[in-house]
Amino acid sequence: MAPIRVALIGLSQSAKTSWATEAHLPYLLSNRGKQKYKIVALLNSSEAAAKRSIESFDLGPDVKAYGSPQELAADPDIDLVACTTRVDVHFPTVKPSIEAGKAAFVEWPLAENAQRAAELATLVERTGAPTFVGLQGRVSPIIRKLADTLRDGVIGKVLSSKVDAYSIFSARDTVSEGMSYFLNKQIGGNSITIAVGHLIDTIHSVLGEYVSSNAHTQIQRPDWAVTDAETGAKRSAKCDVPDLLSLHGTLSASSYVAEGASLVVNFRRSTPFPGITPFVWTINGEKGEIRVTNKNGVYLSAEGDKSAIKTEVHSFATDTVETLDWDFEEWQESLPPRSKNIAKLYDLYADGQLAEYGGVDFASAVKRHEQLDRLLWP
Repeated sequence: MAPIRVALIGLSQSAKTSWATEAHLPYLLSNRGKQKYKIVALLNSSEAAAKRSIESFDLGPDVKAYGSPQELAADPDIDLVACTTRVDVHFPTVKPSIEAGKAAFVEWPLAENAQRAAELATLVERTGAPTFVGLQGRVSPIIRKLADTLRDGVIGKVLSSKVDAYSIFSARDTVSEGMSYFLNKQIGGNSITIAVGHLIDTIHSVLGEYVSSNAHTQIQRPDWAVTDAETGAKRSAKCDVPDLLSLHGTLSASSYVAEGASLVVNFRRSTPFPGITPFVWTINGEKGEIRVTNKNGVYLSAEGDKSAIKTEVHSFATDTVETLDWDFEEWQESLPPRSKNIAKLYDLYADGQLAEYGGVDFASAVKRHEQLDRLLWP
């Protein structure tokens, strides 16, 4: 089968974040990735910027450069567009390609809010364009291992679960100029939509959804300093995004989740007290308990760093604790941590297996957006 012809949106050597470079490009340029995909175009803020990126990443003279989403959408030699831009640019850059019937892979969040995400999902219904979203935690090997362990009844039915998470890569009250949009919830990219969004989607993919839930949020630090990395200059800014969240509710009953089982999620955008593990997830069952810890904090599976994650099972009958073994596939091992699970999304899509792995399309992403909107806009 011929490789899927992919256009990358937002791959730039001058980007404020390096997600496209660190998470998408390694797989697409790997031997396995090249068997299934071929980068044929880049879309950046201008055609000149796209040309500079093509040269900078040594993508080859045949890769086309675009500065217009409409021109990209009109190219018949593109099968899939992969959007890695800032979230508030997702909608205008992807919409023309969706209208043209192209497949689309959009990083999470899908759009600034549930309404804009729903507009894209509705458009997809009309065009029939295949879509998937970068909620890669669902295909992470640790998450699949946890789900399989629960389905196998190792700890009996789940009675309750609790998560305590911190975003350790975030400063308490300072942010770079390039990331200052995290302070404005209107833009749609922030610690709630991204950090908590990935976290809660991952948890629900294991335990199922809430039947009912309530949340408390707080903006502990509304006053921030925004720093220019080049000049060192600082300016003051207000933040309207909660930096503290407590979410609690009742899970839907299933073959491995008991009626009335509770899920409590606590998140704080900062480092914890010294010596406290910045991520602890416990799943309490009838016959035992699972504990997952991550030295990298809230990003359990988005980062894909196995050395930071520890998973244990406590058997009540024997009062023993054993390690729950899991691993990446051999072909993933050579990829950087951030690329491992993104690569799995690409791989599953190419093989037509994304749905059976629980991959997220635009319609499913809207449901998660609606949950997060209720937290941000109560």
